[in-house]
Amino acid sequence: MDIEFTEEQEILRASVGKLLAEVCPQEYVQKCDTEAVPPREAYNSLAEKGWLGLILPEEYGGSDGSTVDLAILLEEAGRHYEELAVWMFRSMVWGAYALLCHGSEKQKSEFLPRIGSGKITVCFGLTEPGSGSDATALATFAEKKNDHYLINGQKVFTSGMDISDYCLLVARTTKSNRQQEGITNFFIDTKTPGIEIRKIETLGHRGIGTTQVFYNDVKVPLDSVLGEVDNGWRAADQYLWYERLSLSAARYGAACSAFDYALEYAKGREQFGKPIGKFQAISHKLADMKVMLEVSKVLIYKFADQVGKGQATRHDAAILKLYTSEAYKTISDLGLQIYGGYGYCMEYPMQRFFRDSRLSVIGAGSSEIQRNIIAKSLGL
Repeated sequence: MDIEFTEEQEILRASVGKLLAEVCPQEYVQKCDTEAVPPREAYNSLAEKGWLGLILPEEYGGSDGSTVDLAILLEEAGRHYEELAVWMFRSMVWGAYALLCHGSEKQKSEFLPRIGSGKITVCFGLTEPGSGSDATALATFAEKKNDHYLINGQKVFTSGMDISDYCLLVARTTKSNRQQEGITNFFIDTKTPGIEIRKIETLGHRGIGTTQVFYNDVKVPLDSVLGEVDNGWRAADQYLWYERLSLSAARYGAACSAFDYALEYAKGREQFGKPIGKFQAISHKLADMKVMLEVSKVLIYKFADQVGKGQATRHDAAILKLYTSEAYKTISDLGLQIYGGYGYCMEYPMQRFFRDSRLSVIGAGSSEIQRNIIAKSLGL
């Protein structure tokens, strides 16, 4: 597949890259990671320039951008700081895209302009202690009580809940023999009484991180429902396709940066009288990394095009998620090996790629689950 970008898309890439070079330099990224603080200044700068409204229609203050445009934006953001790109994706997909697909006119007019301008951010509450890969086994329950719902339950790995204004919460509203039935999506204020948030310390993704959330008699209005009552899983599954694209693009950008650091180091670091990149043991690693990047790029933009045309399949999404995640993890591991002892030192950036990339093959659908989906599509 030949990947051809329009002149406008090349301008998009260059503009975002120039802005992030100014507001998200590596010193800033290292500070966010070390101090475990979100890249709020960089996020706000992107919002001020209108980039968070990229996929929103013009009537809501957006640019009416395509899925390919979204991939370009998140790739470029990922090159500078993966966590920044992931924070953007959450608001743009769990917030903007979900509301565009299933929000009422009131919900759209109230929230979409605020998401696009960066005034509010959004996270996603799905995983529970007893339902991870088996996501539809969720037990958090929302009981209808006249003019409101009462929510009780527990979520885990709700990343960014502590810094988000709203959460797209997936809860059960009717008990059913079929796990996918009786599920409803809610768009709720994270400051609602009864919500308790606990930060979870993690190996990587320290800037934003993740949380454990307890819902204790949380009262939300009826108009917090997003889409159809009891038919929310089909909608959530639709959003997950955009998640596959967004995370793959962001992580591809991060993998490109890890490769660039490794290549630069291999050209400059000398041992035995010559740059280590001249040794086959190192050059072959870099060659393998480059191949993985090229394949990832083709898969990402092919899938972005398919999603935009309504032609993507679950099989395509699984291949994309599996390959790009495993490639990012491998590239970061090889990059650290090329750096040698310095790669193991916290002052060099490769250790951050190594730590952050480990989540890619676990979160948002593990590599094992993706292989199951691919195998099933093959009739196995």
